[in-house]
Amino acid sequence: MNEIEKFKKECEANIELQGKNASLKKVTNEFLKESIDSRYSYNFKWMGRPIIQYPQDIVIMQELIWDIKPDLIIETGIAHGGSLIFYASILELIGKGEILGIDIDIREHNKKEIIAHPMAKRIKMIQGSAIDPAIVQQVKDHAKGKKTVMVLFDSNHTHDHVLEELKAYAELTTVGSYCVVFDTVVEDLPKGVYDDRPWDVGSNPKTAVFEFLKTNHNFVIDKSIDNKILISVAPDGYLKRIK
Repeated sequence: MNEIEKFKKECEANIELQGKNASLKKVTNEFLKESIDSRYSYNFKWMGRPIIQYPQDIVIMQELIWDIKPDLIIETGIAHGGSLIFYASILELIGKGEILGIDIDIREHNKKEIIAHPMAKRIKMIQGSAIDPAIVQQVKDHAKGKKTVMVLFDSNHTHDHVLEELKAYAELTTVGSYCVVFDTVVEDLPKGVYDDRPWDVGSNPKTAVFEFLKTNHNFVIDKSIDNKILISVAPDGYLKRIK
C-alpha cells in the first residue's frame, strides 16, 4: 500500500470511529442546536455573497463536486445567491459545468448581484415554483444530454414540498452522483424552533427523505458523510445514487 492509500485508509478509520463516538456527537449536536438559535450560518459569505450554510457542509460539497465533476448542478432555492456562486466557483476551477438555480421569488437586488458576479458565466436561473410541472419540464429539458448531474434541494422545507421535489428531480441525478437534501436537521431540533415557518418536527426535509426512500431504492443515505462532518444542516440528507 502506497502512502496516499495508507492515509486514505487512516481517514476512513477515523471517520468510522467518529460515527461511534457518542460524547463527540453529543457535543456537536449541542453546538448545532445553540448555533441555529444564534443564526450562525447567516454570517458567512462566498466570494462576496451571503451563503447561509455551515462551513462543514461547504467543505463536503466542495469535495463532492471536485470528485464528481458534474456537467450540471441543479439547485432549488437561491436566496442571496451565495451557494450558486460557490458551486460555480468550484466548477470554474474544474473547468466545466454549470449551475441551474430555481426559486419562486428571485429578488431583484439579489439577481442583480448574481448577474454582475464574475462566476455568473456558469450560472442560469429560473423563477417559479420548483414543483410547478412547467418548471419541472423546463429543468428536465435543460438536463438532457448532460453526462453527470447533481441535484440539491434548499427551498421550501415542508414535507410535502420536498417530497414533490424528490419525485420530480431525483431521477435526474446520475449514478455515482448525489442528491443532497438540505435542512433535514429540522427533524432533530426541538419542536417550535421555526415557529414562523410552515415546517417543523414531523413535516420537514428529513421526513420527506425517509418517505421517498421507502419506494425508491436507487439511492442510499451516505452515513459516512454524516460521520465525517458531524456538524451539518443535512444529516441523512446526502443521498448517493447507486443504480
